[in-house]
Amino acid sequence: MKIYNSLTRRKEEFVPLTPGKVKMYACGITVSGEAHIGHAFQALVYDVFRNFLEKKGYEVLYARNYTDVDDKIIAKSHETGIPADKYAAMMIENIDGAMRRAEIGEPTVWLKATENIGNIISFIQALIDGGHAYAAQNGDVYFDVDSCPSYGQLSGRSKEDMLDGVRVENDEAKKNAYDFALWKAAKAGEIAWDSPWGKGRPGWHIECSAMNRAAFGDQIDIHGGGRDLVFPHHENEIAQTESLTGKRFANYWTHNGLIKINGQKMSKSLGNVLLLSDVLDRYSAEALKFALLSANYRGDVNITDSFFSDAEAHLVRFYGVIAAAERAFPGETGKEAAIDEKFDEAMSDDFNTARAIADLYGYFKEASRLLAEGDARARRITNQIRETYSLLGLFKRDAAEYLGKYAKEEEAPAEVKAIAEERWEARKSKDWAKSDELREKLKELGYAVKDSKEGYTLTKI
Repeated sequence: MKIYNSLTRRKEEFVPLTPGKVKMYACGITVSGEAHIGHAFQALVYDVFRNFLEKKGYEVLYARNYTDVDDKIIAKSHETGIPADKYAAMMIENIDGAMRRAEIGEPTVWLKATENIGNIISFIQALIDGGHAYAAQNGDVYFDVDSCPSYGQLSGRSKEDMLDGVRVENDEAKKNAYDFALWKAAKAGEIAWDSPWGKGRPGWHIECSAMNRAAFGDQIDIHGGGRDLVFPHHENEIAQTESLTGKRFANYWTHNGLIKINGQKMSKSLGNVLLLSDVLDRYSAEALKFALLSANYRGDVNITDSFFSDAEAHLVRFYGVIAAAERAFPGETGKEAAIDEKFDEAMSDDFNTARAIADLYGYFKEASRLLAEGDARARRITNQIRETYSLLGLFKRDAAEYLGKYAKEEEAPAEVKAIAEERWEARKSKDWAKSDELREKLKELGYAVKDSKEGYTLTKI
């Protein structure tokens, strides 16, 4: 099994720190607002990672965090008049609800910054004691970047371009402009905790380092997050943790791509943020997953106007085949192991969900062909698809129920109707050869025909 490591910029064979066990941490959401589609993509990616690692036989300890105190949350608190801790708790409840609607699995461990203040303070003090951090006179504490010779190893940035895109605060209190805050002195009206440096709150980057160490110890196997976190967040995490422990922090750094809306970066400033709840009001959770996982997790995802509706249409067609196979062969419980083997092959190549989903089109085409021939292997194919692809959160519903909720009536084209009518007349005339010939013609056009005493029905295959 190979994983692309952002640190080394290549795919590497996965070897866990402890045989049979995996420690995985993914940076979660800063709870200053509702969950959007980018949050869902990241959570889905690491849920799939966990599921596949477990399928491969690993015992996975998977942690995610909520950043529940930071500048944005404090700003929202002032804007709404809701205390920062209560505002954060409200957002967490809303975000959890949206993720449950999306049927994205929970991590093994949830971590929150405000529940780890003691761990954060201890971590900062140890950095100061080791000569890697310093307290300013105003009560802020900064990491001394010059004390970490390997700084820049993840992003590949030099000190000259480190400040690009990074907000610089309180320059006069720092030794160097590129030093970053570990602890921020409290301002009037802000939520704060007591510390050896006065009342204040943690900086963003130190939260994940301290929570990681509290949950896992000095080292973990996989650390993940969105590509926008490579610098400065993940770069700073490495510097803090490795300066403290003297050990390699994470063996594999993984990063999912970003969301674009009709080719543009999704951002509040552009007014094109797509909320997860809005997507789920219109489409199924399975359509959300099918659409997002059809792309390679490391690439950007471009959401067009038909992005989710196309996914839903594909799922309706696939569920139609599943429903037909289950009706035709109700007692068939066999499966097609080759489908599962091919899925594992794709997923073992850096969790290649795009390849795994692309394979579905061929499987369902084959199942449709076998259905038309009355071959029970069609049901064995759909049985295996249900079992294997449940790992991606797909094909878990009752087929008839899914079709009843999401299928839209799709009238056959006039040409297809005309052939079907001609075939029906041939059957009434007992011209079986012509009837069979026209059935094959309908199949070539993508339609299966089923006869009854009352007439016939056409189904798109």
